[in-house]
Amino acid sequence: MSSQGVPRGAVLAVVHEPVALSPGGPLVLELRGPLGPADAETVAARLAQRHRAFGVALDSHRPGHHTLRLTPPAAGGLAALPADLLADLLAPPPPGGEILPVTGHQQTLLRAALTPAATSTGTSSGGNSGSSDSSDGSDGGDGGGVEQLYWDWSGPFDVARFAAAWQSVVDRECVLRACFDWVAAPRLVLHARAEADIAVCSPAAVTWPQLLRRDRARGFALHRPGLLRLTLLAAEPGGGGGAAPPRVLLTYHPALLDERGVHLLLREFYRAYAAGGVLPGGERRPDLRDHARWLAGQDTTAARQFWARAVPPPRAATRPGRPGGATGQSGPGLLDTRLRAPETFRLRSWAALRGAAESSALHLVWALLLYRAAGVSGPLPVSFGVQLSGRDIALPGAAGIPGLLDSPLPMTVTVDPAAPLASLLHQVRDALLDLAAYPWASTETIRAWAPRPPAAPAPAAGPGPVAGPAAAPAAGPAAGPGPGAVAGPAAGVGPLCGAGGTLVRFDGPLVLPKVLRSELAAQGVHADTPRSAAGAAGGPLTLAARHDTAGGLVLGLFYDRAQLADEDAAALHSQCVRLLRALPEFRQAQASAGQLLDLLARAATPRMARPVPPAPHPALTVLRPGHPHADVICLVTAPGVPAGSYDLFVRGHRGPEEIVAVHGDGAPGVLPAALHQASGPGRRLVLCGCGPGGRAAYELAQRTPHAPGMVSAVVMTGIGDAAASASALARGVRSVLTPPP
Repeated sequence: MSSQGVPRGAVLAVVHEPVALSPGGPLVLELRGPLGPADAETVAARLAQRHRAFGVALDSHRPGHHTLRLTPPAAGGLAALPADLLADLLAPPPPGGEILPVTGHQQTLLRAALTPAATSTGTSSGGNSGSSDSSDGSDGGDGGGVEQLYWDWSGPFDVARFAAAWQSVVDRECVLRACFDWVAAPRLVLHARAEADIAVCSPAAVTWPQLLRRDRARGFALHRPGLLRLTLLAAEPGGGGGAAPPRVLLTYHPALLDERGVHLLLREFYRAYAAGGVLPGGERRPDLRDHARWLAGQDTTAARQFWARAVPPPRAATRPGRPGGATGQSGPGLLDTRLRAPETFRLRSWAALRGAAESSALHLVWALLLYRAAGVSGPLPVSFGVQLSGRDIALPGAAGIPGLLDSPLPMTVTVDPAAPLASLLHQVRDALLDLAAYPWASTETIRAWAPRPPAAPAPAAGPGPVAGPAAAPAAGPAAGPGPGAVAGPAAGVGPLCGAGGTLVRFDGPLVLPKVLRSELAAQGVHADTPRSAAGAAGGPLTLAARHDTAGGLVLGLFYDRAQLADEDAAALHSQCVRLLRALPEFRQAQASAGQLLDLLARAATPRMARPVPPAPHPALTVLRPGHPHADVICLVTAPGVPAGSYDLFVRGHRGPEEIVAVHGDGAPGVLPAALHQASGPGRRLVLCGCGPGGRAAYELAQRTPHAPGMVSAVVMTGIGDAAASASALARGVRSVLTPPP
């Protein structure tokens, strides 16, 4: 948490002792952490303001120990704390800050970034298991994938002016003062103040490839504001005519910003730089807050009806390669090919004469490559994601909002090799027009809106797996979710973009206004067009197209080398370009899709590695045996537990207690039995967890009614880096195991 009197990075621990509540009785919580009486009063007042149905009472015993009593509404009482109240308690907003819900595609990307941290216990292997680097700033959600743009600086360069210009943009744009909270429900936290993250490197100390790798491996601390940073690789000493100019590397997290949003921020930076380092005007409006309000007010009836019939069928082809073995490679890959301006003009003219844009020609070719990889004859539905900007909505000023407004939506068409090419072109064109009516939808909402087959019989006994930060009940048929609601995958629904599928982006021109370019040129500065480095591809494979300054079409293929080997990626990219170049030659009205595919008859079909599901964790793992008759400390894992926090806690605990870990993906019914076995006669069980692990521990205590008194306490913490999270957890556990003085 963060407060005026609380050290930066400090994390609050909350202790709850499950007891049978009398009707209307209060829930008693102990607050353990660096909270003075004034800070504790601020937390209590915030809860009372945001949750008016509850009575809130606070008793301060001494600094670092306060008792909070929450009296539920009189009607019906309360069995458990609501998720939003728990989130406000464990992760209160910073002074002057605001909180927005994380919805739609942003929630999907946040979940993907947090998933590796789910294995952060002493039983894990790989990069997340250790905690020796726990102070590097990347814990608490290491940010997994990042995106990188870079460009060479042409003209006079003033580092101080560069830094001042970026700080001016940070002060103006709330998205650059944002971070994430996922204790109980994913939320975007807007801070009142943040510092621009700018570093300067010498070419004598690091090469450009080394800088790219180090920066990508650094990731982001998602719970801290500033999910965009800049690194300057200074000009080579000497400054001769052949010396390399300064190079700027801009790194951002794709869960916070899309590429168009980054370019909007770059435009503001250049405005500030041209003005001497200060951006005129106040905060941008509309911004993310206005977009969130607009999104919450959308009527989803028509969208639900559309996706109930337009969701991809289960048999749709989604992979552009035939199943293959492991690639033996890892990391992101990037290939670039350019269609010259005359070739691009012919492609655009061919599509225009048939009533479509060149983006539809690209979608047509990609659909054919998916069909070819399926190895079937006759008609077959294919499905792939298409990126919509999300800025052409009925919100005035939305086109200028930097943030994550775009969303990949699944486009499904039926490829018939015997049908005319024009027919397939019109299919992809019309499908895109249908999708454009709902740019705010996401794969999460589409899954919730898709028709569902009859539910399978419920398990005989025991609760299901412990929910992660984004889990939520599936939407019923009568009351569909809002635009940003979350639901699990619907059985019987075909793969959606981001779930083993591919993505096609067609980015519009992102150029600076002519007036701004003239102002910079008058100062000797030429604003070079940023280029993409291989970063987070948004899935196993993304095809990105855009026009260059000469009018040519640039095709970039971003791919996961663990799923698509370099050789196969090069073959796929080459085949895509070959079909695009050949399309304008098929002028006859009856030219068929099969005739275009015949051009690849002698080319080998690329292969993609078969997806390998992760091995399930055992329901319970012993991390430290402890004394046979001592109490048991049970760490509950969930996606988003700060990486390394549990390892530090286990290594630092000096008591006789046994320490075990419970994994939420165990079979239903196994978890309560494993907990009962772990506790044993006369042994108390303390369930605890950091961040979403704390919420999961609380829910698990509520769902273990068969052994009254077995769970003596639940210890929950907020989100911080590994060291701060482990320290807060230890503080809460000590308060339970050690009698108060």
